[in-house]
Amino acid sequence: MLCPVGAMAQLIEDPVKVCSYCEAWNEPQEPFRVYGNTWYVGTTGLAAILITTTEGLILIDGGLAQSARLVDQNIRSLGFDTGQIKYLLNSHAHYDHAGGLNALQKLSNAAVLASADSIGVLETGELGPDDPQFGFGAEANRFPAVSKVSLVRDGGIVTLGDVTLTAHYTPGHTPGGTTWTWKSCEDERCLDVVYADSLSAVSADDFRFSDTSRSPMAAGQITASAQLIRGLDCDVLLSPHPFLFRMSEKLLAMASEPGTNMFVEEAACEAYADYFDDWLARRLAEESQ
Repeated sequence: MLCPVGAMAQLIEDPVKVCSYCEAWNEPQEPFRVYGNTWYVGTTGLAAILITTTEGLILIDGGLAQSARLVDQNIRSLGFDTGQIKYLLNSHAHYDHAGGLNALQKLSNAAVLASADSIGVLETGELGPDDPQFGFGAEANRFPAVSKVSLVRDGGIVTLGDVTLTAHYTPGHTPGGTTWTWKSCEDERCLDVVYADSLSAVSADDFRFSDTSRSPMAAGQITASAQLIRGLDCDVLLSPHPFLFRMSEKLLAMASEPGTNMFVEEAACEAYADYFDDWLARRLAEESQ
């Protein structure tokens, strides 16, 4: 549903986040329809997914603090009004996916929903010591705090108009990692869309995914989360970092073959889970040495 564009509030930007990958991640990306009511409105390196409904808009992830401006511009360029976002959702509370949520929430006055382990991180902009990346330090990890974050439980349902999303807790990369699923329809064909959270075994040097004194053990969380994603109904796979679902490759293929939709892909979730299982295996082998 195209929401009418009227008088729009203006985005108030937060300070730019500086990191080694930030500039490359934040390169502009032309927005596009993924399938049906699901749109890509993020940057070249950081996903933001817009879902249109009969009662307004839902946005998953906001990229970096400086990505909020690009996300806002992308939404408007498609003919939608960022001010009509009713729900802001998050995959996981790191600066490269949650950094833009504060500015977008202030612009839209949307409700922000997050997992139990993400609420405190989003409301402070500070990682907890149970996060594998905590050891990088507060300054490196910090992002703009988000106000009034509400809980969405594991298996919880978020409904807006004619669209219903389900939250699946998928911890491991972060304690509060969340995968989102919904149905998207086009020409009476409805497909299952999965926005699978990152499961990469990335951490500060002092963290061990194999640490058995940590309960639950991070390695076990990643394995269980990968198995959950592997078992989801999955016609279209999306994820917080576009390279993980081969966005650029698929867009190039679609440009050369008009009328095809490369985002509709069998066994994509299985391949995604296998990729992170292999990553974890390599990380555990390194830790054993």
